[in-house]
Amino acid sequence: MDTNTNKTIGAGLLAYGMSGKVFHAPFLNEHHGFNLKAVVERNNKNAANDYPNITSYTSVDELLGDDEIELVVVNTPNNLHYEHTKAALTHNKHVLVEKPFTATAAQAKELFELADRVGKQIFFYQNRRWDSDFTSVRKVIESGKLGKLNEVHFRYDRYRNVIGPKAFKENPVEASGLLYDLGPHLLDQVISLFGKPLSYHKILGKNRVGTLVDDYFTIQLSYPDSVNVFVTSSMLVVDPQAAFVLHGVDGSFIKERADIQEEQLLAGMKLTDAAYGIEAEGKDGLLTTIDSEGHKTEEIIPSELGSYLPLFEAVYQSITNNKPYPITREDVLAQLEIIEN
Repeated sequence: MDTNTNKTIGAGLLAYGMSGKVFHAPFLNEHHGFNLKAVVERNNKNAANDYPNITSYTSVDELLGDDEIELVVVNTPNNLHYEHTKAALTHNKHVLVEKPFTATAAQAKELFELADRVGKQIFFYQNRRWDSDFTSVRKVIESGKLGKLNEVHFRYDRYRNVIGPKAFKENPVEASGLLYDLGPHLLDQVISLFGKPLSYHKILGKNRVGTLVDDYFTIQLSYPDSVNVFVTSSMLVVDPQAAFVLHGVDGSFIKERADIQEEQLLAGMKLTDAAYGIEAEGKDGLLTTIDSEGHKTEEIIPSELGSYLPLFEAVYQSITNNKPYPITREDVLAQLEIIEN
């Protein structure tokens, strides 16, 4: 990794549920530039089982009062992101915030202004830019083999026909529902490739019995040169279809959602395991191109290795060497505008 300093950054997690245990702690612990120092655990104290030297606080205020912590990971429920990010900045901490960053663009802009006043940085945890399946999509687009794109579909489907236990996702509170849950993943991937759309059209649905929030959405995004992008997510898909379908003048590319990092981390796999981030066999993408005489050629596109560690390296480089962070404020504001309006 490209590091120009030996600085170690003290880091703290505001929660140690699934997000903290799977998506943050292993990477902060593995990266040589961070010291995973503390976590907030209000009730069950489990973090020390995984990280014996970690300090477990019982409140957010206690952790924010720790002067040795420079970076705070805001991985609390969606409706608390604004409040906790503001509190961390007020305590002069850098902040890495889970998606969705905030519920509204107005909240986001207020936090940006606060960060600038206190001289601290806000980082957006959009880890799906580093999924193995998405990196193969990006690689195919950048190869130019598809020619001018005309139709692009990104899907993120699940089958959960019951109302889940997490109140902040299932009750009509700020930043709840599927659009705020999975919309940031899909929209960030699209924005990272194509930028802010010229226009968009959004449809929401409530399909599960007794649901109080949206559990379906589809958004059509229009880009210059007649490029149309569709992002879709549903909680009632029994047989998930291809997650990435791209059509261009010269070809098509089809790819399953196959990144395995979350599954591996949930199973306890270490980042140092040789199998980490490698997709299961048979999940490669299929690129079909056509030449000027109408002859088709099929090409199997293997995926790159999946790893979220580069996100944390980007955070480290931004804090220590002032290098630009790949997910920008403009990216997040474009995303929130679509989700909110």
